[in-house]
Amino acid sequence: MVSLNTLRTKFGIVLSVIIALALLAFILSLKAEMGFTGNDPKIGEIDGEKINYSEYYDQYQQIRDQNNVQESDEQQSAMLANAAWQALFTDRVLQPGFEQLGLRVTEAERLAMISGQQPSQTLYSIFTNPRTGEYNVAAVSDFLAQAETNPQARAAWAQINRQLRIEREMQKYQGLIRGGAYVTSLEVADGVTAANTSFAGKWVGKKYTAVPDSLVSVSSAEIKEYYNSHKNSYAQTPNRTISYVVFEVTPTEADLAALETQAKEVGAEFAATQELKSYVRANRQGTIADNYVTAAQLTAEEAEALMAGKTYGPVLKNNEWTMSRVLSSKMVPDSLGIRHIVLPYTNEKLADSLLQVARAGADFSKLAAEYSMYEATASNGGDVGVVPFSGFTNEFAEALTDVKKGDIVKVASGDAIQIMQIYRADKPVKHVQVATITYPLVASEATRRDIHNQVGTFSVNAKGSAAAFNEAASKAAVTPRIATLAQGDRQLRGLEDSREVARWAFGAEEGDVSEIFTVGKDYVVAVLTEIDDDDYKSVEKVAAQIRSQLIRDKKYDYIVKNLTGTTLEEQAASLGSEVTGFEQVTYGSYYIPGMGVEPRVVGAIAAAEKDVVSAPVKGMQGVYVFRVDNVSTEEKQTTDGERVRAQAMAEGMAQQFAIPAVQQMAKIKDLRGKYF
Repeated sequence: MVSLNTLRTKFGIVLSVIIALALLAFILSLKAEMGFTGNDPKIGEIDGEKINYSEYYDQYQQIRDQNNVQESDEQQSAMLANAAWQALFTDRVLQPGFEQLGLRVTEAERLAMISGQQPSQTLYSIFTNPRTGEYNVAAVSDFLAQAETNPQARAAWAQINRQLRIEREMQKYQGLIRGGAYVTSLEVADGVTAANTSFAGKWVGKKYTAVPDSLVSVSSAEIKEYYNSHKNSYAQTPNRTISYVVFEVTPTEADLAALETQAKEVGAEFAATQELKSYVRANRQGTIADNYVTAAQLTAEEAEALMAGKTYGPVLKNNEWTMSRVLSSKMVPDSLGIRHIVLPYTNEKLADSLLQVARAGADFSKLAAEYSMYEATASNGGDVGVVPFSGFTNEFAEALTDVKKGDIVKVASGDAIQIMQIYRADKPVKHVQVATITYPLVASEATRRDIHNQVGTFSVNAKGSAAAFNEAASKAAVTPRIATLAQGDRQLRGLEDSREVARWAFGAEEGDVSEIFTVGKDYVVAVLTEIDDDDYKSVEKVAAQIRSQLIRDKKYDYIVKNLTGTTLEEQAASLGSEVTGFEQVTYGSYYIPGMGVEPRVVGAIAAAEKDVVSAPVKGMQGVYVFRVDNVSTEEKQTTDGERVRAQAMAEGMAQQFAIPAVQQMAKIKDLRGKYF
């Protein structure tokens, strides 16, 4: 039977059925914490419709509650936020579009999906038999019985049906897109020729870098003209540019000396204590391993000390002082061959019955295949394989300490009960459980306060403008870094845990200097240097890029102007280069040895006549002339094979870009960055 709790657990997979839009994510906290008690700010636009905070938040909460997911980490928060935004996009754009297209999901189709006649990923994700991996129609009936008296189950079923409709409509839409993709017989013929034909010959060329920049010039007017004629190439998402400095918090020499003294003092106590477990647990830097290990799994120095019953360390290793002792040791098999039966923790009686039956001589493999809920091993008679004893922890290590070949034991751990049969037990080897205390090399609180005071002084001096910020950075001997945040970005590239910095940037005004942010172990202060909400990058921002392109174009003209001769040898002499051979070049090649990645040259070679010196080709890195001397044909692709390949590619490309195209037409504005 599928319970509501099980549905919640498994329904998280359903989120993937909603269109995978790859939109930017963000995390929400309580409305009161966000300061929205008296208004309802706009956090975005979808297809011209304003999305208010309250609407978004309600959608976010609904998805979170339905899936019983908490914002325990950044990944979970991003998943929930992304799903909420996708749901709004589906409501605003996809479903109205499906209606206009006449896409409908009939009652007969819905029932066919529920019955399993029409496969549904939504239902399969929820109502699957864990042992067989098959869709369980009876589980749907059981859940509907719960829904009659349980309001939460009814609400969940309503959401499932909504998801079924969206899933089916999307399948139909993708079917329309797929049906519109068609490969002509000419394309197939060209594809067969391209796949089966290779070329060999010779080439000469000259790199643009071989021509001094001083020989060509580019004016501002030329840059402006190029920009205007290629403006669509410079479309952008609204963004913010910040300059920021990082004050690294590192331990001083005094901190390092104090840490060494502390580690050695604790090390002496650690080595002398008779109550090792209590001592380690009382130290916040202490840990006790869950598993037992052999000497082979320790370093040579650790094994030499620990296996002899001595204390290892304190020793400075990997930027931390570390010390360890053996808490417990066992002579146990190095590896165990195990079969198991996995049952829910609620099936204690069944577990005891199976344990007795198995110990009485019943076929364990058959019992596992019939009763184990863990389908990955149930289909193989419960065979886990040969596992090293060091792979077992806690209850399992305790239960398996004294086992012999043929023993059958029961272990309750977490939310499951396992009945385990030992079919192999290797020679006993000494295993040890290790207790460890480590002191990482971190700055002291006094050092942190000193650095924070320095940051505070910097922050005061940096107020007022970007110029003041840079002057303060120079005095503080820190180097400003530049970051551009596109609309909705959650953090700065290369700066982990920087969500708060990104949030500040989207709410600040140009010239504002931020508060002091704690990012990891360091401190960060930023100044907002630019707000750019234009649809296109400015000509000033792309001037250097355009200048490089125009210089390359003019160098092409310069090289071609000085190219003389009718043979490759003569042309090579005029270019100051040498004749080089090429072979096995096909239309699908992307690289020519000695030349590099030059798709235009590859295309020209594939279209060239044999034994004819080509016209100059404007490559990405230089100007090239070639001659094809030999054309080889080998049947690597058939007409039928190429038709299947090309059709599949056409359909895949059409489906891949269908939703992004709809997104682009919807003119989505994601303004959530200010509030996350």
